[in-house]
Amino acid sequence: MKRRTFLQRIGSILAALQVSEVGWLFPESRYYKALAESSPRKLALLIGVNNYLQIPGLSGCLTDVELQRELLLHRFGFQASDILCLTDDAASRDLIEKAFFEHLTSQCKPGDVVFLHFSGYGSQIKSANALIPVDGYVNVKSSQVANYLLEDTLLLMLRLLPTDKVFAVIDAGYSSSNLTTPNLTPNITNSGLRIRTQLTETGIDIATSEIDLQKQLKNKIATTPPALVVSATSNLKQSASEVQMTGFNAGLLTYALTQFLWENTPATSIQVGLGRVENAIQQLGSNQQPTLLNAKKISQRTTFNDSLLVNSQIGAEGAVTAIEDNGKTVQLWLGGVAPQILEYYGVNSRFRIISTDNSQDIVSQDIVLRSRSGLTAKASLTDTGTTAQVRELKIGELIQEVVRVLPRNIDLHIAIDNSLERIERVDATGGFATVSRVSSVVPGEQPADYIFGKLPESKTAAKIKDVLSPSRYGLFTLSGEFIPNTSGEAGEVAKLAVQRLTPKLQTLLAAKLWRITSNEASSQLAVKVTLETINTTPQSLIQRQTNPYKLFNTVSTISTGSRIQFRVENKCSQVLYLVILGLDNSKNAFALFPWQNSLPKNSENSSEITNPATQPSLQNMTIEPGASINVPENNPGFEWIVQGLSNFCETQIILSTAPFSQTIAALATTKIAPVEQPQIMPLSNPSEVTQAMLQDLHNASAGKKDISDVYTWNVNNWVSFNFVYQVL
Repeated sequence: MKRRTFLQRIGSILAALQVSEVGWLFPESRYYKALAESSPRKLALLIGVNNYLQIPGLSGCLTDVELQRELLLHRFGFQASDILCLTDDAASRDLIEKAFFEHLTSQCKPGDVVFLHFSGYGSQIKSANALIPVDGYVNVKSSQVANYLLEDTLLLMLRLLPTDKVFAVIDAGYSSSNLTTPNLTPNITNSGLRIRTQLTETGIDIATSEIDLQKQLKNKIATTPPALVVSATSNLKQSASEVQMTGFNAGLLTYALTQFLWENTPATSIQVGLGRVENAIQQLGSNQQPTLLNAKKISQRTTFNDSLLVNSQIGAEGAVTAIEDNGKTVQLWLGGVAPQILEYYGVNSRFRIISTDNSQDIVSQDIVLRSRSGLTAKASLTDTGTTAQVRELKIGELIQEVVRVLPRNIDLHIAIDNSLERIERVDATGGFATVSRVSSVVPGEQPADYIFGKLPESKTAAKIKDVLSPSRYGLFTLSGEFIPNTSGEAGEVAKLAVQRLTPKLQTLLAAKLWRITSNEASSQLAVKVTLETINTTPQSLIQRQTNPYKLFNTVSTISTGSRIQFRVENKCSQVLYLVILGLDNSKNAFALFPWQNSLPKNSENSSEITNPATQPSLQNMTIEPGASINVPENNPGFEWIVQGLSNFCETQIILSTAPFSQTIAALATTKIAPVEQPQIMPLSNPSEVTQAMLQDLHNASAGKKDISDVYTWNVNNWVSFNFVYQVL
């Protein structure tokens, strides 16, 4: 079908619909109220290109399509027949346009929900952002014209839709700053992250037909509000990347966003959600910051539910996708499990089915994980132990975590930069072989946590004075960001550099381990945690709450020199025990040392003062039912003041129904001089303390101190929050 025919059809559709301006996604809107009384149709167009023509391919774009499809089907109630997927050869420029007009524009009515996703390469051409279809680069050099879909064209196409519920995701980048030199594969960095940007040479023109289409679209657009469009990056200096996991690759934005939306509750605003998505991307090793296009035109109160109309008020870790063996075996999609946890999610983990059947006579069975491959798993039903009728499982039912089983032998994986000379790589490999719980991997072949490489020689490439000297080794994030205080002396050999870095490697291992305890969305313990600044009066920055799971506030930047504290509220009916671990902005470990003064108040007895039995000691910090505490207390000399470089900080707040006995014992081995009250202090043995904490959580759930080859944690016994904030 020709473009002219498309546009004629569009004009007829819009004229017939008599689209007019409506209120933008507020409960008082007549459209909002109408939707509460009817079931709007939900249409989706999902586009992903791995195998390009004439340019190197990508690896995670088809996974992105699958991530979005499973989310839309099971979390947001889309019908399979209303989701159109265009992948690889089917994602040509003409077929994308045809699918948009025929599947979306011609079928959409006021009040309907429309979702569009694109994963693939992006580029800049004539200062315009552009998406590259599978055939977008064909014959570019000979014709000097690129067959791209301009971002502006796509935004105009979205404005054609006669509904105010349009949501789009663009997981592609336009920056060329991180592309490698021409003699290397141009979309793979030395870190192993694959960059979703193609460089368009100067002199290549935008197709005339594209310009003509834009002109005609501007005369045809509806008067509905602009679509909600989430883009992978917030500026042209950032690259959109895809991350490698065990068994699959995925776009950082798509993976983090879809995982969040599985767990998300309808009340969460888009601004808060994108903040959490950015944090998840940062912990996957990238500085990529997703952004909401036209953010100034979008209300701060707008939620994801306003656009997608979630069909369940409860978050989930995934869904049942198939039932086999007469109902005894089920296939699961685990898109709601956080990436750093899914990577190690083990056999015998347990889930419950989220049932809408409230009958007291029907029992819902738990399901037990039997095998897993990437995002998919097989599970079996558990024995209910009763004679009551068992509810029949259904495809599409959501699942929530009950028991998490993880291996104890989780290592830190360091990729050795491919740009190092072979002798350097061999030397470094030998060095890593001697470091406990740390292993080296080849970038692009296995998932990695960090990069071992050389510091840049060019002064223009470095912002930190410590990285200006040439030929020095250090550690980097997967996106190439230098980790402070990891550089050595010029001329240092690789093996000795690894040995020097061993303490920092153990700190980064500890952070990896405590992150896998995070379970804000699945924990059954009712707790609320608030990060506050207390420079003059307490100011709430970030709030989290479990059971029910809620997120509040979006401020995640703190000025250097600020005093901070966490307010922890126990809304349970039982005593909870608290541990706090974290990384400061120099990636040094700290912990809450819960000193308790055993000396009687106002004691003047000198023998009591000098008696070791009456000196402050480390004891479990408890929070009584219905009570709250501030950590640390805002007392002179014990404040928590953030200082140092402009960088990200991280704090893990962990609570358990049982004492952290082994954790306290591990903290006591640090030989830090005691003080009179709980205080945040540097942690010299983070790996040992973290492993002790993991064992304490296991003991709380297992009810005994067994030392099997796995950790087993029950969501009724622990809750763990991960806070990421930036010091400026």
